[in-house]
Amino acid sequence: MNKKLILRVLSTILLVESAAMALALLVSVYYQDAGIVPLIQSIIVLLAVGAPLYFFSRGYEHNFRAKEGFLVVALSWLTLAGFGALPFVLSGMIPNYVDAFFEAVSGFTTTGATVLTVFEGQPKGIMFWRSFTHWIGGMGVLVLTLALLPHMSGRNSHLVRAESPGPTLSKLVPKMGDSAKILYLIYTVMTVVELIALMAAGMNLYDAAIHAFGTAGTGGFSNYGASIAAFDSVAVEVIITIFMILFGVNFVLYYKMFTGGWKDIFKNEELRWYLSIIVCVIILITLMILPQYGNVGTALRYSSFQVASIISTTGYVTADFNVWPIAARMLILVVMFMGSCAGSTAGGMKICRIGMLTKQGVREVRHAFQPRKVQVIRFEGKAVEEGILHQVCVFAFVYVALMLVGGFLVSLEGLYDVETNLTAALTCISNVGPGLGKVGAVENFAGYGPFAKLVLSCLMLAGRLEIFPILAVFHPSIWRRG
Repeated sequence: MNKKLILRVLSTILLVESAAMALALLVSVYYQDAGIVPLIQSIIVLLAVGAPLYFFSRGYEHNFRAKEGFLVVALSWLTLAGFGALPFVLSGMIPNYVDAFFEAVSGFTTTGATVLTVFEGQPKGIMFWRSFTHWIGGMGVLVLTLALLPHMSGRNSHLVRAESPGPTLSKLVPKMGDSAKILYLIYTVMTVVELIALMAAGMNLYDAAIHAFGTAGTGGFSNYGASIAAFDSVAVEVIITIFMILFGVNFVLYYKMFTGGWKDIFKNEELRWYLSIIVCVIILITLMILPQYGNVGTALRYSSFQVASIISTTGYVTADFNVWPIAARMLILVVMFMGSCAGSTAGGMKICRIGMLTKQGVREVRHAFQPRKVQVIRFEGKAVEEGILHQVCVFAFVYVALMLVGGFLVSLEGLYDVETNLTAALTCISNVGPGLGKVGAVENFAGYGPFAKLVLSCLMLAGRLEIFPILAVFHPSIWRRG
């Protein structure tokens, strides 16, 4: 096992995290709030651990093997969350470390589930850090690491493959490090554009930054207890709705758009599925909640925002969908399960997998009465390999199994009903944030005990890392030599 290279990646991540935390420190210094000392203490800890590891990992071999890729991805995210929880604990905002770890995992995995019960009046620097974890985790911390370690990035697709959202890995350019830089450039530009748009709609710079980070990472942390509803602004809701949908699109398509590949965008099957599902679900929910709100405009306003928020797995709220009709809540659960496009910052099963599973189901039905006919499944205009179809089926099975097992484990505490426990597990593995029942749009996860929060943290990590890197850590072969 290439231990020095693993240490080099982990130490680089700690140093990057300290630099990101320094940005939050500047916010605290500007506002002269109570976050200054806790952030300084956290940065010192990060440097004290990261700098020696970086020094002792000199002379590392540049090439990763597959199992090392899985291992370093899982360890990287655990390291990020473990140290990222320090400001919450040291500031006293979330004094219990398990709760703080849950909050940090939720931030970095862009889930947005929270244990925080008091939002207003908290140190602005700490709240900035809380939302900035979304932006760091949105594109993927290993993508950032490859951009920072160019000597390592040329031949190490195992890192991004283990972290990438979707059944296949797409390079924009031959060198993975260059692809990482392009992705982060697109990501940054889109975030800045949204920030400017939110300020033009009336938000101040601080609020605009907080909510742009949450939208870009499809995370959903807000500095207000009422989330986006606190602004009561149609303009703000429209802007965030548009950008939630945009950040749920495969970023490869944005690269093609900038390089003149418009035909590829219009032909993209996953994008057509994604937009069609959004439009259909918005129309259906609008009709279902129309009697509740009294007019089409209000019903459309709330349904479009919540559908965009849930399918993009962002988790912002403007309405309590817990009180919507049962059929509307069922549709919310469906899109929560689906998620957005592969290669985006969103979570969920991913639309491409849903499309492949649907076509595979249709093929099996046809095969029942046409057993001799060779039927090839095509997606994005290409024949899908049987190996990929097998992987998609296995992923779907494990995804559902983990959701059910997670729901059972958290129910052992005996605190909540089936709806709450099952949707808590689903929303965590899908990286959405709000569920139904006691973890609904206007509720939080504070009522769960330490055991349940650790289980849900594992589900968030498994969902963000496409399940297998986390499961691989528990397999004995990954720790063996050779």
